[in-house]
Amino acid sequence: MDAVTLQKATFAAGCFWGVEETFRQTRGVVDTAVGYTGGKSSQPTYEQVCAGRTGHAEAVEVTFDPTLVAYEALLQIFWENHDPTTPNRQGPDVGEQYRSAIFVHSPEQEASARASKAALEASGRFSRPIVTQIAPAVEFWRAEEYHQRYLAKRGIRSCHI
Repeated sequence: MDAVTLQKATFAAGCFWGVEETFRQTRGVVDTAVGYTGGKSSQPTYEQVCAGRTGHAEAVEVTFDPTLVAYEALLQIFWENHDPTTPNRQGPDVGEQYRSAIFVHSPEQEASARASKAALEASGRFSRPIVTQIAPAVEFWRAEEYHQRYLAKRGIRSCHI
């Protein structure tokens, strides 16, 4: 039997607590971590990111088994669980750390992300333009431990807006 090669996907869709919980409940996702990516400083803290001083987005790094869940299915979950038309905002959370972004780990992920964004734009589902950034994955800084699986630790299933 061949060993399965796990893959990573990184999504920013507002406050990372709810985004993480949504992906954690997905068959084929073997691990998640919340953290910060896409910014200009190293080893950012939650306080620095929230103050808007680092350029990072709150993000979730998803480790998945591609034989059980396709990257395209993860993209679908991403699109369905936030508003990709609001720049630097999700519900009451405002700031560039709450931007909508897909950080791609391969040319194949980039092609899939761009195709899914184009299909969503063409669908007419949203009356406003989709502002989601698609960018290469860069350093992912794991958030402080108290943020990891935050909702699960508190027995909360979601914090959808």
